Amino acid sequence: MTDDDDLIGTQTPARRIDDPDEAIAALETAVPGLRAHRRPEAAVLDWDMIENGLGTALPADFKHLAEWYPRFTLDGFLVVGLPAPGEEMPRLRAMRDDREWWESDDATDLRLPYPAPSGLLPWAESYEGDRFLWSSIEGGPRQWRVTIASRNGGWWHYEGGAVQFLAELCDGTLEPWALPLVRPDVQVS
Repeated sequence: MTDDDDLIGTQTPARRIDDPDEAIAALETAVPGLRAHRRPEAAVLDWDMIENGLGTALPADFKHLAEWYPRFTLDGFLVVGLPAPGEEMPRLRAMRDDREWWESDDATDLRLPYPAPSGLLPWAESYEGDRFLWSSIEGGPRQWRVTIASRNGGWWHYEGGAVQFLAELCDGTLEPWALPLVRPDVQVS
């Protein structure tokens, strides 16, 4: 269960972007250097293997981002660990089997991991130990919100998708509660 004393709050976008193409366009605008790393055509990923292994579908904006972009880091801080063609199994394991963190003191104030009801599923992390997760709330992946678990113990929600979160974090729309400012510098790994 959660400890509401560590809940910083919830930020809600002016408008939730549900269209994956529009969300990626917002991210490309916020992080101009990202466009140079866009694949010439969408990669074919084994989403069935990943989603069957997790026991749930994933949000369309994240899947679309992974099809067009390789794994990248923002401002040398936030690692967006996207699956790559042929490397879906290691990404599945990273999303599903990160038990060390769930059992650490850093996770004591958070909900249980997915597949627990409203459980959390990781999609990115920082080099400093912050976690970026989806809250698997009712309504399915299209409605999932982003939950940020700060390495400092505080946590907060963003009522939009992961790609929109990245765009708004980099363009300064979001208040980066318990996180450093994230500049729109991108590195591809």
